[in-house]
Amino acid sequence: MPTESPFSVEQSASSAPAPAPAALKAGRIPRVLLVRRRYLGDIVLLGSVLRNLRLRWPSAWLAVLTESAYAGVRRLNPDVDAAITFPAGTTKWFRFVRDLRRVGFTHVLDFDNTDKTALVAALTGAGVRATFDRELIRFRYRWIYTHTAKVTNAFYDSHHITDTYLALPAAINVPIQTREVRLVPHPDDLAAAQKLVARGGNKVLIHPGSRSPYRIWPAERFADVCDRLQDNLGAQVFLTAGREERPLLEQIRAQARTHVVLLEPPRDAGRLAALLAQFDVFLCHDSGPMHVAAAVGTPVVALFGSQNATIWRPLGAGHTLLQTPLPCACIGAAGPTPCVPGDSYRSYCVRKLAADDVFAALTKTLATGK
Repeated sequence: MPTESPFSVEQSASSAPAPAPAALKAGRIPRVLLVRRRYLGDIVLLGSVLRNLRLRWPSAWLAVLTESAYAGVRRLNPDVDAAITFPAGTTKWFRFVRDLRRVGFTHVLDFDNTDKTALVAALTGAGVRATFDRELIRFRYRWIYTHTAKVTNAFYDSHHITDTYLALPAAINVPIQTREVRLVPHPDDLAAAQKLVARGGNKVLIHPGSRSPYRIWPAERFADVCDRLQDNLGAQVFLTAGREERPLLEQIRAQARTHVVLLEPPRDAGRLAALLAQFDVFLCHDSGPMHVAAAVGTPVVALFGSQNATIWRPLGAGHTLLQTPLPCACIGAAGPTPCVPGDSYRSYCVRKLAADDVFAALTKTLATGK
């Protein structure tokens, strides 16, 4: 594809060179486009779908279309052949659509079913176009799709999000053979990360940030856990978070009695994955970095508030999820409360978790070993 095109195709670090569009059209190899606009954790967890597509069609050309902010994570997945981003600005859409057509996609799996993604599915010209038919959520442009995966609220609420995702390839008769999600950091990123983290001894990385300020565990408890990890276990403790969360890191360091190391936030998902792979345990909230850590094999201790942990827990073995017993009494309490019933982004339930319980979970994880 022309490099000047707004249709940005980037190679997966671990994949073979992608076939040229002309070659794709000449053969009968499936060319599959997965559409998921955002967020970090959601893009990571598409790995289960990609793995099953690769097992079904070993020679298929698999591409993922997301917003540009999430480009890096796709290059960490060994099953991805091409990373595509939505064009920036309406003037670039003509060439974007032209290049979509030139690829000759055979299948589109639309995980969003928005106005924009439905349009993209139609414009690809793919013979197979699938999306979800979610209970109580308006189905946009039903006529565009050839296949649908019906998902009830009862199923969605009682299964991990990867089980919902896997309903879409199942709808086009792709056998579901695994629920594995795996990310493979680039060797150059791993080498750079190893220089940042001291060798030897137990190493703990703490990411105290969250998209919602309501979901943040108190800074003084993070500081308490940092001190106990170093005083009682002799562990090395590191802190990192996004640049906008730097004040939170400073609060924790100021309240800790022991020395903690602040790490600059990685500039992209590749460097984040490589950094997370260096640690024996990762303490965090329910977040995108939580899913990255689980996908590179680092044990996670995750702090949850009132959100559905069945859906969003870290995937795989060796992880610990701590959550306030639900339903949380403060949400339905009589009288004034800052919590909003039914909105997990506006509830303070995570603050009911005790430092003793968090430290105990970290201690057990370190004793078990990575």
